[in-house]
Amino acid sequence: MFKAFSFAALLLAGCAAQASAATDVGKVIASPAYKKAVSVLDSQHDRIVQDIVTLTEIPAPPFKEKARAEAYLEMLRAAGLTDVEMDPEGNVMGLRRGTGPAGGPLVVIEAHLDTVFPEGTPVKVRREGTKLFAPGIGDDTRSLAVLLGYVRAMNEAGVKTRRDILFVGNVGEEGPGDLRGTRYLFHKGKYKDRIKTFFSMDGTDGSRIVNGGVGSRRYRITFKGPGGHSYGAFGLVNPMAAMSQTVVDLYKVEVPKTPKTTYSASVTGGGTSVNSIPNDVFMEFDMRSASAEELAKLEQRFKTIVEAAVAGENKARSTREGAVTAEFKLIGDRPAGTTPADSELVRTAQAAISAQGLKPELNTSSTDANVPMHLGIPGITIGSGGSGGRAHSLDEWIDVEKGASLKGMLPGLTMLLAMAELQ
Repeated sequence: MFKAFSFAALLLAGCAAQASAATDVGKVIASPAYKKAVSVLDSQHDRIVQDIVTLTEIPAPPFKEKARAEAYLEMLRAAGLTDVEMDPEGNVMGLRRGTGPAGGPLVVIEAHLDTVFPEGTPVKVRREGTKLFAPGIGDDTRSLAVLLGYVRAMNEAGVKTRRDILFVGNVGEEGPGDLRGTRYLFHKGKYKDRIKTFFSMDGTDGSRIVNGGVGSRRYRITFKGPGGHSYGAFGLVNPMAAMSQTVVDLYKVEVPKTPKTTYSASVTGGGTSVNSIPNDVFMEFDMRSASAEELAKLEQRFKTIVEAAVAGENKARSTREGAVTAEFKLIGDRPAGTTPADSELVRTAQAAISAQGLKPELNTSSTDANVPMHLGIPGITIGSGGSGGRAHSLDEWIDVEKGASLKGMLPGLTMLLAMAELQ
């Protein structure tokens, strides 16, 4: 009886929480201020599109986002935010004050400034009908422009929230950036102790809610040995043999399908010439999991495999000129985490998406939201709306047809105002 009652109580509590989130979202959508903000977004759609084009055509390669950051900073200021600044890591941000006490809890919504494309990549936007084509235009430049649209709409509509909202254009989300901008925000930034709710807007899919953060550990392993002539020194230890054995043994490791856990031997190089035993070779490895525990287990297994491969090579061949060694260099570290599906934030996001006639889908990915998830702070990643495709390619595109584009912006605005407590 006790177990049955407990299950029923939990079920009722979950239903009550879902109903509460739907009620809060309903109140937001029914508010005159919200309706006016939506009207402003509608009237300013062309301006949002122009912001997308302007920002896309400012290159923002990994670690070289400054030119775009400086432009975005001025756009945040022009939109009417206060305390607009660039922090030491390169993030730019501005505050929209709520009616609550100064220094109280705040909501963060951010989009990343960087793209995956190296310096010299052509970034001129090409338009075909309602489609815009350019590298990085959907990942994540559209989101930057949508955030500006939110600020202007909220200001023109006279929207008031109890909580402060911090709008951020952050650096370092892509690849080797390793979430450095968001890490700084949560670990060293001036608002780090005030952030209670976090939204990352990334990509276009307005039905997607990323509430699971896929963690990763990435290594460059350099295998070193004495080297020598391929014929004259034959029989000496070869670091490439140790590296090869590492790959063979790693790919024998069985990992769980749930939570999804993966590994990859990804990049390699080294050696001197075809007729030389190499004195050093390297390989880069990627390991991922939605579970911090499974990721840690895989990482430890990987290290054991490398050490065993080195020991095996030193035993198999002569070390008279020196032994094979392996140097570990951590080149990527993204923490894993989860915002529970039954949390207020996720339920609010689901209700906001459903209110626009879309079907919310929970997802796992590696995004800026990994950082707050890992810290136990409610955080999710959402889309900016509309549609797009070919992300991370030179022919990346988005569709800015007004109807679908505007509809896709509304879930983000709705959930933002609900969590910031619209008044």
